Amino acid sequence: MTLPPTASMLDQVIVAAREVGREEVMPRYLKVAHQRKVDGSLLTEADLAAQSALFKRLYAIAPHPMLGEEMTEAEQHAVWQLSGNTGSEGFWCVDPIDGTSNFVNGLPFFAISIALVLAGRTVLGVVYDPHADEVFSATEGGGAFLNGARLPLKLPPAVLDRCMAGIDLKRIDRGLAGRLAREHPFASQRNLGASTLDWCYVAAGRLHIYLHGGQKMWDYAAGWLILKEAGGVVCGLNGGDFLAGDPWCRSVLAAQTPELLAQWRDWVAARLQGTVA
Repeated sequence: MTLPPTASMLDQVIVAAREVGREEVMPRYLKVAHQRKVDGSLLTEADLAAQSALFKRLYAIAPHPMLGEEMTEAEQHAVWQLSGNTGSEGFWCVDPIDGTSNFVNGLPFFAISIALVLAGRTVLGVVYDPHADEVFSATEGGGAFLNGARLPLKLPPAVLDRCMAGIDLKRIDRGLAGRLAREHPFASQRNLGASTLDWCYVAAGRLHIYLHGGQKMWDYAAGWLILKEAGGVVCGLNGGDFLAGDPWCRSVLAAQTPELLAQWRDWVAARLQGTVA
C-alpha cells in the first residue's frame, strides 16, 4: 500500500524537475529539431531526453510505474489498467515538456509537469516553468505554492465580466466557440498553449476562469491538484464532476472561486443549450 506523499518527497520532486529543466530542457531551447507525431503534435529530442531523465529521478524517489506523454498509447493504457483507477500502488504521470510548439518556436511558455496518482486521484503535483524558474506545487491537503509562496497570490474579481479568461477554442463545439468570440462574458481572454501552466495561472490568480474542450491525463494531473489546493474549483464542460469523465480526455470549466464557477458554468450551459438568442 502506497503511503501519502511527505514534504520531503515533494521537495525531492521539485529538485528533480529543476535539474531536468536545467540539464535537459533549457540547453536545447531554440536549438532542437522537431518532428510530428501521429496526432499532429510536435516531438523533439528534448521531450524524449527530459522524459527519460524524469523517469530515472522519480523512480529513485519512489519506485512507482511511470506514465509519460511520449510513451505509446498501449504503454500508457497498460500503466493505467495496472496502477491507475483501482491500483493501490499508484503511478507517476509526467509531461516532459508541455507546450512543445512554444518551445520549438521560441515562445517562453512551456513547462515540466509531474503528478503522483493514487487510486485515480492526484496526491502530489509539480509544474515547473524552466524559463521563468517558477515551481508550482501541491500535496493533497497541504495547500498550493509558487516558489514557496502560498497560492493564490491575489484574489479574483467578484463578477465574470471583470475576469481574465484562459480559453482553448480548438476542441469545443463551433457554436460555443463563436459565441465565446462574439458574446464573451469576461473582460479579456488568453490562450498561450501550455495547459499545465493554465491550471497554475488560475491557481495563482493570473487567470480567473478557464475553459478547455479535452485534456489528456498528463495535461491536468498536476494542475488539477494545484488549483484545488489553492481554493479553485472545476467541473466538466457539461457541468458534471470533472473526475467522473473519461480520464484520457476530460473537458474543463474552472474558476478561482466557487462563485465565479457558478457564473461561468451557467453562462456556458445556456449557450450549449441554445437558450440565449
